[in-house]
Amino acid sequence: MSTPSKDDLIDFLYEEVRMLDEGRFDEWLTLWTEDGMYWMPLDYKQQDPIHETSLMYEDQFMLRLRVERLNGARTFSQKPKSRCHHVIQRPYVDEMDHDAGRYVTTTQMHYVETRLDEQFLLALSARHDLVLRDGKLKIAQKRVDILNCDAAFGNIQLLP
Repeated sequence: MSTPSKDDLIDFLYEEVRMLDEGRFDEWLTLWTEDGMYWMPLDYKQQDPIHETSLMYEDQFMLRLRVERLNGARTFSQKPKSRCHHVIQRPYVDEMDHDAGRYVTTTQMHYVETRLDEQFLLALSARHDLVLRDGKLKIAQKRVDILNCDAAFGNIQLLP
């Protein structure tokens, strides 16, 4: 892929959500750059993931550990395993810089996570900073803003 179209970007995001919903976490990790970051701010319109506390700010090492835990046979907190379902609106393509190979999208969604008798719903917005590497789209950063981020949450086991 030399220059992705708007539809290519949107299809990429739909495929990412499908991987997460189907529990294909190892495959999901291949969508990321080596220095990619997953950020879930703690505060509404938070600007700084380093000097302010976040719900999550994970590099590839931490994401791989999370996936190993989710895939692990001895992860007793995941017996039975949690399941999730993303209901997304059509993503917005906010920036397309073909010369720099940089693209920014925003997707509004509802995220449902369930395990045994427990189920919770989150309304959120996901911003993807995508880059073109070796002809493939990759996630350089994913920022997930939970609408009611200032509420008390239990453990979010999977990845909105």
